[in-house]
Formats: sequence, C-alpha cells, structure tokens
Amino acid sequence: MTVRLARDRAEVDAALALRVKVFCEEQGVSREDELDGLDEQALQIVALDESGIIATCRLRDLGAEWKLERMAVEARVRGLGVGARLLAGAEAEARDRGAEQMALHAQIRAEPFYAANGYVPEGERFMDAGIEHIAMRKRL
Repeated sequence: MTVRLARDRAEVDAALALRVKVFCEEQGVSREDELDGLDEQALQIVALDESGIIATCRLRDLGAEWKLERMAVEARVRGLGVGARLLAGAEAEARDRGAEQMALHAQIRAEPFYAANGYVPEGERFMDAGIEHIAMRKRL
C-alpha cells in the first residue's frame, strides 16, 4: 500500500467517489454536506493498493494548525491498519509543509482510533451532518 498526495484529477475524483460511498451511501450524509466546496483548496491524500484508491482524507492549511477532514476507508480494508497509515502519511505531509499541530472533528465512533494515534479530545460533543462528533487535536 502507498500513501501520497493525489496526482491528478482522476485520483481526486476516485477519492471523492469513495467519500460519497462511505459518508453518503453507508452513513446517510447528504451529498451537499459531503461535497462542501472546500476540496479545491485542500490537499487530497490517498492510500492505494493494486486495486486503486482504498482510503482518502483531505488536509486544509489553517496556518500553524492544519485540519484533517473527510477520512474514509473502503469497507473491505477496515481494521487492517489502512487508516493508521493514511493518518501517518497525512500528518507527515502537513508537518513537511510547516504544520505544528493537526485538528480534526472525529465521529464519536472513531474517537478511540484517533486517541490511539495521539489525538486529544477537547470541548463538548456536537452534531455535524446528523452524526455526533468531538473536536480533537495533536501536536506534530
């Protein structure tokens, strides 16, 4: 498996299709909420195997802090370490670009995953797109 920046429009489109599959089809998020217009100003990170893109997330530069968003892993490879490798690759990319810390909004069911990877919850739980979330942060 390889983790890297999406190289072209076809890879970005494949990453967006995976996000629609995971968030819209599996979790019931509306396409309008998922495709929020911020993808063009974000870095698209992808994980690929011989079948193509199997995981993705995006990074937005907010200055010293970067924000990790829209992390999605194909169902057939969940629980196999793909998410952790994608997260590490995204953190390395942000760090290489000057990020000092990473912020994210984790779905409550994913909070243990992010906590195991060094993220600390902060503030109160909140609803986003009909799903309960918690803000989390990690110094890079």
